[in-house]
Amino acid sequence: MSRARRARKIAQTAAFGGGVGAAGLGALGLAGYGLLRIEALMARRIVGQHFDGAPDDEGTYGFGHGAPIRLVVLGDSTGAGMGAEHARQTIGATVANGVAAFSGRPVELTNVAIIGAESLHLGGQVDRALERVASPDIAVILIGANDVTHRIERSLAVRHLEMAVRRLRDAGAEVVVGTCPDLGAIEPLPQPLRYLARRWSRDLAAAQTVAVVEAGGRAVSVGDLLSEAFSAEPHVMFSPDRFHPSPAGYARVAAALLPSVSAALDLFGERSAPTRPSPWRGEGVGPVAVAASRAVANPGTEVAPAEVGGQARGVHGRWAMIRRRLRPTIAVPQADPVREDEPVAAGVVETDPEIAPRR
Repeated sequence: MSRARRARKIAQTAAFGGGVGAAGLGALGLAGYGLLRIEALMARRIVGQHFDGAPDDEGTYGFGHGAPIRLVVLGDSTGAGMGAEHARQTIGATVANGVAAFSGRPVELTNVAIIGAESLHLGGQVDRALERVASPDIAVILIGANDVTHRIERSLAVRHLEMAVRRLRDAGAEVVVGTCPDLGAIEPLPQPLRYLARRWSRDLAAAQTVAVVEAGGRAVSVGDLLSEAFSAEPHVMFSPDRFHPSPAGYARVAAALLPSVSAALDLFGERSAPTRPSPWRGEGVGPVAVAASRAVANPGTEVAPAEVGGQARGVHGRWAMIRRRLRPTIAVPQADPVREDEPVAAGVVETDPEIAPRR
């Protein structure tokens, strides 16, 4: 089964209830599960201990005229900023500073992310966020890693994420979700645990993307954004625990999220003068599940709701726009249009003339 179909199945199960097994462990059998438990214990001895907490990054960032832009951050330790040394090094603070610079307005940051949070905890975080900020302008959610490490049922995790996005959208907020990072990029993990962590992470990220777009939000693939940098300079991109990003790592993740946050807030007038997707950069329109599977393989990729011929849905489900807002450092080769049964690989997501409705 392709990743696109797995993502669609998990998202559909999430929408209608039920489960698909604890993070897919059922297919491994007892022997495989026992091996994973042993390797997980080995990994915990290699990976450093957690920090005591995260810096308090709440406050007002930037200057300018006009009402402050209200930004809320939800999620797990990545959203909270565990591993950052100072408040201004967190993802929330970096995004807030960027939005303030682009908009010429101050940004009020409210952070309700909790260290160790799973997707099941997002409901309570939304409650707290809306109690403190009744009508946020933009919400950023970073979630998923603990769902994998704690073996949370993927459909259950995705359902809670989708409900959180819908509630925030109903409150008038634009929503940008940084999907589950690729835990296979954590080099201290031994094989085959590392391979399985990569597969579970990517499958969850793809399903999250489908659910987020269905709920009206934008999903940004965090993926293995730090893996190459980790291999080259692990002491720079990762914190001393060898699991959480360092300030430099957080800056890299924030750089992937900031363009999507800016677009969601329409800071550059994209709604009134939309730009056409660039096939050269791997951009285009396709079924959301296919777009999600491609985004997982290309960190920094945004997937957002789209229409084709004035229709939000086609015969293969919700239409989605894939954007490479974080510019690649090398040329992106053009590929053939996407097919539903196409294996996950680098390429271009375009509107497929065989399945797109005629204009």
